[in-house]
Amino acid sequence: MIKVAIVGATGYTGVELIRILLNHPDVEITSLTRKGESLSNISEAFPHMYNQLALPCNTLKNPEQVAEKADVIFMALPHCSGLNLTAQFLKLGKTVIDLSADFRLKDADIYEKWYKTGHTHPELLKEAVYGLPEIYKSNIKKAKLIANPGCFPTGAILALKPLVSSKLVKTGSIIIDSKTGLSGAGRGLNLKSLFSEVNENITAYNINTHRHLPEIIQELTGSEPNTMQVTFTPHLIPVTRGILSTIYVSVQDNAADIIDIYKNFYKNSPFIRILPEGIAPQTKHVYGSNYCDIGIFQNKEAHQIIIISAIDNLVKGASGQAVQNMNIVCGLEETAGLNLTPVFP
Repeated sequence: MIKVAIVGATGYTGVELIRILLNHPDVEITSLTRKGESLSNISEAFPHMYNQLALPCNTLKNPEQVAEKADVIFMALPHCSGLNLTAQFLKLGKTVIDLSADFRLKDADIYEKWYKTGHTHPELLKEAVYGLPEIYKSNIKKAKLIANPGCFPTGAILALKPLVSSKLVKTGSIIIDSKTGLSGAGRGLNLKSLFSEVNENITAYNINTHRHLPEIIQELTGSEPNTMQVTFTPHLIPVTRGILSTIYVSVQDNAADIIDIYKNFYKNSPFIRILPEGIAPQTKHVYGSNYCDIGIFQNKEAHQIIIISAIDNLVKGASGQAVQNMNIVCGLEETAGLNLTPVFP
């Protein structure tokens, strides 16, 4: 059995990790910690966990004690708050899967620009592997530090990577329009997340200034960041879970069989579902699952492709993907513990 610890267990991604790992055949959860005061049982924070896991959730005071009982440590803390802890766990020889943005960006200066703080461990950026299994599986297998992708980048990159890799995309032509549920904002109190503010409302926010934008550009352009312009606009919608991204791309060749390109690109990716021609993804169809559904529509007259992707932001966009990464790095079946049928209706 693989022993795992969850640091930051009382956030939405933390409790989603617990939900998934409780049904994992090869995992034992050995430690839950949080930054607040200790709880005698995780069900004090999440009553739906009553009788599911008899484990306290303690204030993290001693990283060595957490590391002693764990092979893999999931860091489910807010951005910028777990940098030093991650470095300590790595020195103790542990595999760390970080769900924050702290190790996703390869350039410390770009991190500082977008997250408004200096990176205290830039030496680890070269060591970190970007944890998108459909793209970097071979690198993940050898990693000790995995940077779990952001939720918006997951849906956008998976939707775009086959086209970008095929060299069909015209530079400067990518427009990403994403809609997200409220859980993406975390569990903290926020005026903009209040029911009366969000209900019956759709809001565009952080237009072309969202922190996930440099992550998307980095993963689409690689070592040539100035070769492609990406316009990214996120919207908040009154649902709990889900991200739907509608992406508009101008292409060089309007005769290519785009669906076949996608099916071939993802032929060994069990959580990517390329939908039949004319079918558009819906967030309800991936709810509670680790799937990313992708639908492709061609406007041949305009030399344009419209790609739509749908994910559950807490599963494929966060905790499910983190478990997928754990499976790969530990040599398990990639789908272990993740055969989650979407919840419907």
